[in-house]
Parts: sequence; C-alpha cells; structure tokens
Amino acid sequence: MTPIARAAAVAATVLATALAARTDAATVNSKAGPVNVESLAKLDNPWGMTFLPDGRLLISEKPGRLRTFADGKLSDPIGGVPKVAYRGQGGLLDVEIDPKFAQNQLVYIYYSEPAEQQPPNAKDTVDQRLGANFRPDDSQLKGGAVARAKLEGNELRDLKVIWRQVPKTLGRGHFGGRLVFAPDGKLFILSGERQRFEPAQDLSTNLGKVVRINPDGSIPNDNPFVNQPNARPDVYCYGDRNPLGGAIYPRTGKLWLNEMGPKGGDELNVIEAGKNYGWPLVCEGTHYNDAPIPKHSSKPDVTPPLVFWNPVISPSGMIFYNGSMFPAWKGCAMIGGLSSRALVIVRPNGDRAAEDERLDMRMRIRDVIEAPDGAILVLSDGNNGELLRLTPAKTAQ
Repeated sequence: MTPIARAAAVAATVLATALAARTDAATVNSKAGPVNVESLAKLDNPWGMTFLPDGRLLISEKPGRLRTFADGKLSDPIGGVPKVAYRGQGGLLDVEIDPKFAQNQLVYIYYSEPAEQQPPNAKDTVDQRLGANFRPDDSQLKGGAVARAKLEGNELRDLKVIWRQVPKTLGRGHFGGRLVFAPDGKLFILSGERQRFEPAQDLSTNLGKVVRINPDGSIPNDNPFVNQPNARPDVYCYGDRNPLGGAIYPRTGKLWLNEMGPKGGDELNVIEAGKNYGWPLVCEGTHYNDAPIPKHSSKPDVTPPLVFWNPVISPSGMIFYNGSMFPAWKGCAMIGGLSSRALVIVRPNGDRAAEDERLDMRMRIRDVIEAPDGAILVLSDGNNGELLRLTPAKTAQ
C-alpha cells in the first residue's frame, strides 16, 4: 500500500469511527426499540418547561432567565423576571401556564426569593444528619415563592407574588419547586422542607408540604386544614422531603409526585388530601451520616410510597405519556433521573406501579415533557444543559 493509500485508509477509519461514536451517542436502547436523541438547543442550568398554545416552548434557566424555543431557535431572555437567589439548588425553578392562558396570558413561576432584610452576621447551624451535604458558607435568608404575570411579547408584566414558603430560612437547599395544575383548575405547589427535617411534620409551616391554592393565591374552601387551629390553610398534605416532580394521573385525576430521599429512599407517591407521607419520621433510606431512619412499616398511620428506590435515582420532572409516537409507553409515568442519568419509565398497574425500564441518557435529566406530535423532550441539567428531542429510531428493514 502506498503512503497516500495508507493515509486515505487511516482517514477513512478515523471518520468511520467518529461517525459510529456520534451515532451511538445519539441513540439509546429501550424495550420499545432504539430511540434517537437530537440536541435542539444549549442552555444554562435549565429547570422547567411548558408549551404555549402557539407551539412555542417556554423554558426556565436557574440563574434567572426565561426563554422561548421555536423554529429551532431560543429567544432572548424574557424581561420582567424577578430577582432570584441563585445558588446551590436555588434560582428560577419551574414555569407553568394558566389553564386559560389563551384568554388571560398568565404565566406562573417558582423561584427562590431572598429576604428583603438580611440578618447581620447570620450563621447556619450544623445538622449532623446532613453529613457532608451540610454547607456552612451560605447564610442568605431565603425561601421559595410563586409569582404570576402576563406574558406580553417578550416581557412579563403585572407580576404578583401569590404564595411564599413560610418561614424563610438560612442557606441550604430543598426548595422543591414544581407547579402542577389540577383538572379543577387549582394549583398544586410542591414545597421542600429546606433541609430542616422537622418542619415537614409541622402544620404551622408550609415547608415539606404539597400546597393547594387557587390561581390568584387565595385558599380553596375544601383544603383539609382550612378550619384547623395552628395549621396553615394552604397545606394539602404533609411529611414530604424534597418533591421535584409531579403530574396528574389521567385515569384518576390525582396528583402523583416524586421526591428525593436522603441516602436511599427516593419515593413516588399518590397524593391524597390531609395525608401524612412520613418524612422525617420514616424513610426507606438512611441519613447522610448513616444514622438509621425507621421504615414506613414501623408507623402504620403514615402513607407509604407507591414505589421507592434503593439505590436512588434522584427523581426530578415527570409526566404521564399519552402520545402515539411511543405506543409501548402510553399511560406510563416518565421521570427525569439526576444521579441515575436516565429517563425512568414507571408502569401503573391498578393501584400499584413498578419501574418498567430506564433509558440510559448518560446525563442528568432535569425535566421531561410530551411534545404535541408525541415526541419526548427532556432537559439535561447543568451549565452545559441541553434541550433534547427523543423519537423512535428508524431500523433497517
């Protein structure tokens, strides 16, 4: 072989290897067959997304930016977004539109909000249960907040805060942050316990709770603790740790949510009014410092999870798939996995459910949504995040 022929052969081999690697990176295997993964846009710490009626996709970025995606392009940041406490798990989190958006153009955002007055020389207190996850260097007083505003052009206008976590706390994470509208038009807010543990069992605070409000921030009369002394009327259920994903199960109209466990014990729960889901009294995992936690079976008056995971998957955004592009997954819950770097498929079966499979995405998956054509869109996590489109791969006949 001549030197030129040898060089050409080497170049062809290199090119073939590169193409094979690229093809492999853009395809994941599943029980439903190979799935193409197409990158649509690059994003900085994307967190939540929702479709507008005109087909544009509204996407939040944790540093405090809201953008739309359409026709292959990201918009400039939308104006009018409030100041967010962007650090660690905090920032601009979920975004949702009003069920009557076509008439009122209302958009809802969940974000971590700094207190107007910061205490001088504040210092967080060590909690041994957090182990190495305790960060003593964040002394900002902050909490989750939900605001709504009109989306006019590329601007949020008439923004109004309709709900806040009470109380604001120093540092730490566990804001929760998902927004889910129920079929009756009420708004569920998934509120984390701010890594403070005990508030999840305290009905005088809305930390570690599922909250239910009217879209204007007022309290529904049929909330379970409306007339109970020393209980917040916005609380719908309690005993939650850090719920990061939720969706309405179409067959029942009930809210299903997932929440992160500590060292083990991630959960998928079916939410019922007034129920106690156990945190931090019970869990299927242990604390980060390996201190044991009683299991759900030890406390029959709390509601056990429908599914739990050991090792953890670190669940985030979720949907129930209803499209025709992936018929094998119709009716299944799809959950973004952070530490599992996967899209986790859970199949309901009557009043039970179990993980059916997981797509190895090789990246942290923050959120998932079904596109109008039945494709699956996911957001990968981090400052090099992406908007990805999943479609069935065509196989050779």
